[in-house]
Amino acid sequence: MTTMTEASVREFKMPDVGEGLTEAEILKWYVKAGDTVTDGQVVCEVETAKAAVELPIPYDGVVRELRFPEGTTVDVGTAIIAVDVAGGAPAAPETPAEAPEASAAPDASEAPEKKPEGRQPVLVGYGVAASSTKRRPRKGPEVPVQQASVAIQTELNGHGPAPTSPAATVQPRPLAKPPVRKLAKDLGVDLTTVVPSGPDGIITREDVHAAATPAPAPAPLVAQAPVTAPVAPTASYDAARETRIPVKGVRKATAAAMVGSAFTAPHVTEFVTVDVTRTLKLVEELKQDKDLQGLRVNPLLLIAKALLVAIKRNPDINASWDEANQEIVLKHYVNLGIAAATPRGLIVPNIKDAHTKTLPQLAESLGELVATAKEGRTSPAAMQGGTVTITNVGVFGVDTGTPILPPGEAAILAVGAIKLQPWVHKGKVKPRQVTTLALSFDHRLVDGELGSKVLADVAAVLEQPKKLITWA
Repeated sequence: MTTMTEASVREFKMPDVGEGLTEAEILKWYVKAGDTVTDGQVVCEVETAKAAVELPIPYDGVVRELRFPEGTTVDVGTAIIAVDVAGGAPAAPETPAEAPEASAAPDASEAPEKKPEGRQPVLVGYGVAASSTKRRPRKGPEVPVQQASVAIQTELNGHGPAPTSPAATVQPRPLAKPPVRKLAKDLGVDLTTVVPSGPDGIITREDVHAAATPAPAPAPLVAQAPVTAPVAPTASYDAARETRIPVKGVRKATAAAMVGSAFTAPHVTEFVTVDVTRTLKLVEELKQDKDLQGLRVNPLLLIAKALLVAIKRNPDINASWDEANQEIVLKHYVNLGIAAATPRGLIVPNIKDAHTKTLPQLAESLGELVATAKEGRTSPAAMQGGTVTITNVGVFGVDTGTPILPPGEAAILAVGAIKLQPWVHKGKVKPRQVTTLALSFDHRLVDGELGSKVLADVAAVLEQPKKLITWA
């Protein structure tokens, strides 16, 4: 890999495009060596464990080198592109090893003094903010500069943490972001005992989780025959009969979250079959309403509104479980998640403060959420902070399911396919539009009575939509 030494060459490093992320995969380069780039121009698209994100370059110049090809997973803080800033200010010096407080994001000094008017960063979920390019000096006990330099340089050279000197009685404060510190506190992990894996010795979420997982007890020593090296699983792989897909990015994060949820929260699922004929009639009427013209009006909109009404009547369902403090956290807001299937896997963006929105506002937010998800442009922030979720399996012709809770949420509602079925209506069997709802909830904080009340309220609103007025 070529090292740029000219003063006019600047390196753009992989930023942390989502709170606590440590790596991202380069999906596509939009520029090549020799291209001219301008401040704010998108140069590549990357995929994190949460979403696909476009990265803009923060200065003008000519591309000298693309450091990694498409498909490469790069750690946050690693230089991915070198740009020759013709006629620009000299490049900021490389971060010295003795300064572990330097941010992994590009220095504010790397930005030009003047930005062209009207030009804004155009990526989703990331922006160049001067206030976030350098951490505040940390207060704490001082460590001899030479000792700190040797220890940090040893880690940066890939030799692991430097051995502690017998004379060193004062330890520097571990490097970690506030969310990671909170996670460590919640899990009861002492950060001074955690081995960092992030750039410049920064402790990541994965490091904390690894430290919180107890090491397996050593197996008793028994005499056994020598074991030969296992045969690689790909040795008998037949490309004509099988296809292997690497698990990474959104799919990897989703898999880990689902396993964690399934084996942490005790799931209970309840079902109800309901006549939604009146709801479908109301949908057709609302499509003609001038206040809803051009907005996304469908059964999911009224189902979402019905769930919000049920939460208002039963607010304890909108909660989370705090394992560290052994507390139930009641949320006085509803960030309504909508599960969306995308080419990169299942994601669950949420509508912030959905409980405050009118029906037209909810329709507008729902339309934007679905459109953004289909385009693969959902930002990491849009998928954080959800409190309750709806998953519509009915669009696939499925009657219902037993959904797994998104981590940190107490309930998720699955909506089945709406079908014309024989139904007893006013004492006679008639063809009616019927669907089955399934509500999964965390039985640690939601008992059968509360879960049943919420599901029954949703069903009642969908069967008699006028309750949206009387119960709202």
